[in-house]
Amino acid sequence: MAQSKHDAIERNVFLLIVLALLAVSVGGLVEIVPLFFQKSTTEAVDDKGNSIADKVKPYDALRLAGRYVYIREGCYNCHSQMIRPFRAETERYGHFSVAGEFVYDHPFQWGSKRTGPDLARIGGRRDNEWHRKHLLDPRAVVPGSNMPAFPWLDRPLSVSIGDHMKALNMVINAGVAKPYSESDIAGAPAAIAGKTELDALIAYLQGLGLALSNVQ
Repeated sequence: MAQSKHDAIERNVFLLIVLALLAVSVGGLVEIVPLFFQKSTTEAVDDKGNSIADKVKPYDALRLAGRYVYIREGCYNCHSQMIRPFRAETERYGHFSVAGEFVYDHPFQWGSKRTGPDLARIGGRRDNEWHRKHLLDPRAVVPGSNMPAFPWLDRPLSVSIGDHMKALNMVINAGVAKPYSESDIAGAPAAIAGKTELDALIAYLQGLGLALSNVQ
């Protein structure tokens, strides 16, 4: 009898799709929803549960604009920002990634695609001029690199950064007040005035991973 019911489900495509979606939905709710209420994922804490809120801050206007450029140019297609807790990774990239570092990130840039190296701890490892040369002509500083050049980034930055901040205030739950105040939003255009997309992207990269950079 049980076998015939199973056969009936497999032979009825519509019923199989409905039941599969139901199973995935229930499983997703059980596993995902609790994360919104766990301190380790909604507050800035390290892997030991210690607060790092004094180090993890919302992106300022320039870095937030740089993150927008990073996503727009598809940098995540070749670079992850997630160091796994394995010796081979921590020795190369630094302390493994923890959820508390990313409470102000939306969307997250975690992933597993690494045509290029992981960038989770790239902040401060190179100076601004190195990044500038690397983005304009990767092979000038890394011979044999297969990374494409981004010469068009050396142009004035044009992004409605205040609108981005307002949107993030609506979607980010960091266990604290909204990340951006009215004064932050009002002053954002002036903060990025005269900057190029290259300046913004470099500022974003230079801030990555600093919260746990000295944790052993």
